[in-house]
Amino acid sequence: MSSPPSTQAVWWLRRDLRLDDNPALLAAAGSGRVLALFVLDDALRRPAGPVRLAFLHRCLRDLDARLGGRLCVRTGNPADVVPALAREIAADAVHIAADYGPYGSHRDNLVERALAADGRRLVRTGSPYAVTPGRLRKPDGTSYRVFTPFYRAWKEHGWRAPAGPADPTWLRPTDLDGGGEPIPADPDLGGTELPPAGEHAAHERLGAFLTESLAGYAAHRDEPAAAVTSRLSPYLKWGCVHPRTVLDALRTAAAAGAGAAGAEPAAASAEKFRSELAWREFYADVLATTPSSARTDLTETLAAMDYEPPGDSFEAWKWGRTGYPIVDAGMRQLLAEGWVHNRVRMIEASFVCKDLHVHWTHGARWYLERLVDGDLASNNHGWQWTAGTGTDAAPYFRVFNPVSQGRRFDPDGAYIRRWVPELRGLPSDVVHEPWKLPAGPPNGYPRPVVDHAAERREALDRHARARHHA
Repeated sequence: MSSPPSTQAVWWLRRDLRLDDNPALLAAAGSGRVLALFVLDDALRRPAGPVRLAFLHRCLRDLDARLGGRLCVRTGNPADVVPALAREIAADAVHIAADYGPYGSHRDNLVERALAADGRRLVRTGSPYAVTPGRLRKPDGTSYRVFTPFYRAWKEHGWRAPAGPADPTWLRPTDLDGGGEPIPADPDLGGTELPPAGEHAAHERLGAFLTESLAGYAAHRDEPAAAVTSRLSPYLKWGCVHPRTVLDALRTAAAAGAGAAGAEPAAASAEKFRSELAWREFYADVLATTPSSARTDLTETLAAMDYEPPGDSFEAWKWGRTGYPIVDAGMRQLLAEGWVHNRVRMIEASFVCKDLHVHWTHGARWYLERLVDGDLASNNHGWQWTAGTGTDAAPYFRVFNPVSQGRRFDPDGAYIRRWVPELRGLPSDVVHEPWKLPAGPPNGYPRPVVDHAAERREALDRHARARHHA
């Protein structure tokens, strides 16, 4: 391989903490020797929560090790830090993967202007998505607000093959005046156990999912006790693996199993998992088109809805003490692992919005504080989908019954027993409604904080009033 040119470039990482399949890194390396930079930005660190910060720090340590200690880490406002570093090493350009989030796109525009004032360039190559947000449009030129037609267009558009690996010898040591900074120590996790971090761990997780779990994914993905979900979301969040790489590996795995026994369920599972990756891209597209939807209702359908402020029942929900076993199991899983099964996330959102009558933003904010995979677009639009204020939203009158949801998706109570130890001794026929035992719930487990039947009626009454005044 020929040596790259002698000019200098900065590779500014954000959500692309990997060496393989990284077009921005390849673009930087093609223009000169590269300094790898990560900026610890307080605007993003403050709302992240200790779990996501710890996982980020571990991913950075993993990447630094893969680079032979040549990752430059600095703290501050990127609009100041990035241009100063480019000036310091006389870099002609700063290379990034484009960011389409509300804060990220604004930040990058500020950095671009500051670099231009110095006669330098900000070069955007690729993004954290298989299909760049904003690329797909309906025939009338507007953006998609319903998933199914988006998914059809997404598949029809397709995506590039994974890019090749970069040569880490192109990365220069951090022998700068002032140098880099140490990667911060992890914050206190309060007992939360995180998955292994970094690019190698991401590929191991992907391989394990494809070989061990994919065949049962379509049939069992809604069962929280079944170990068939990919658990790739933390790695996708920080770009330890690109969705393009995942899609390519999924295609290969599905093709390899095409002639084998069980090929039909494997093909169905591959299609279903592909659609779940598309949901992530759909929500990113919606957020890029309507940045305000990160914090406010996407639609005005329920603008007149009456909500309650978060109170004691909401506080009980946060810590898994509502008295509804499937709800509490999900919240305790969140506290223990920084992750929650997707079906349970929908149950939780319905409980907050329709049993407690609390606006979705409060629940979404708590999730972002506690999730290791907390992604603004996916998290907040997922909450809105259940709340009835977002894209392709579940009708507001679809109120999840936490008992029937538990019986349907955790019929034997295995998920509940794992996360709610007070109920481990109960048989399957009562584990979903322990308050019906003659002596009440066992071992100090609480009675329900609300009466679901009553709150369902109240939710529907509020919905009718809101629609009447819309």
